[in-house]
Amino acid sequence: MTEYFSTEFWENMIRSLSNWVISELPGIVIILLAFAIFLKILRFSKAQFRKILYKRAEEDEHVDTVEAHKRITTLTSIIHAFLKIVLYMVVIMMLLSSFSVNIGPILASAGILGLAIGFGAQELVRDYIAGFFMLLDNQIRRGDVAIINGTGGLVERLELRTITLRDVSGVVHIFQNGKINSISNMTKEWSAMTFDIGVAYKEDVDNVMRVMKEVGDELYNDDAFKIHIIEPMEVSGLNEFGDSALVIRARIKTKPGQQWGIGREYRKRLKKAFDLNNIEIPFPHTTIYWGEEIKPLNLNVQQQN
Repeated sequence: MTEYFSTEFWENMIRSLSNWVISELPGIVIILLAFAIFLKILRFSKAQFRKILYKRAEEDEHVDTVEAHKRITTLTSIIHAFLKIVLYMVVIMMLLSSFSVNIGPILASAGILGLAIGFGAQELVRDYIAGFFMLLDNQIRRGDVAIINGTGGLVERLELRTITLRDVSGVVHIFQNGKINSISNMTKEWSAMTFDIGVAYKEDVDNVMRVMKEVGDELYNDDAFKIHIIEPMEVSGLNEFGDSALVIRARIKTKPGQQWGIGREYRKRLKKAFDLNNIEIPFPHTTIYWGEEIKPLNLNVQQQN
């Protein structure tokens, strides 16, 4: 212990530290500065690359701009995250070398450790593989509205391992890619709102279909809504004989994610049109028949003084 308090020990220590500061510290500072610069370049390149791709997508008349933006945003985010990981690993290796740490055994150990982890973390590997093919097949993108394993919501984050959804109540749901059994993308390329409109059996089906079509055309020609509608309304016809209603089916094809707002506006206008044309929307009621002639029982209510 006495050697630590000797003058010679501290002189050697200061001399070694000075030599290290002169020979190694500038290299470490340069590495850290280069790391910070490369991070900024990576972030700037990501933004510029997105702008270039956005511009190309907007100039191409055959490309849906909204769909292209989703695809570009998702892929550039994944590539940016991957390049950041590579950059961090390179910098760490360079710093270890600057501190005279032999990284050869570390790399060999990392390979063996990676193999062991691969056997022990098969679920993690499965998640990454599933996420990779999900991105490759363009099944879902950030900004889509989708139903995953029975849960619906907005895709807020899409990573190689997990997908994050936020439902209409604000609840966040996180799914491991390897455990996803079904994906229903509700906003890919185009969307549609289907209407099953029930009217009373006494109504003229052709007249009801005419009114429904007129309301759909009126909505399609409205400048405030036309930009969200791809095609005029399709009235398929009588779809079902219900217990108390004739069910007529129709559909409006919209741009991705616009079907719910268009559907609410159409229902509001259709209710007003039905009222103007005296078209009855059925509701639960009871008709009483009396006698052999099968005629409804008419009740005459008189007020007594």
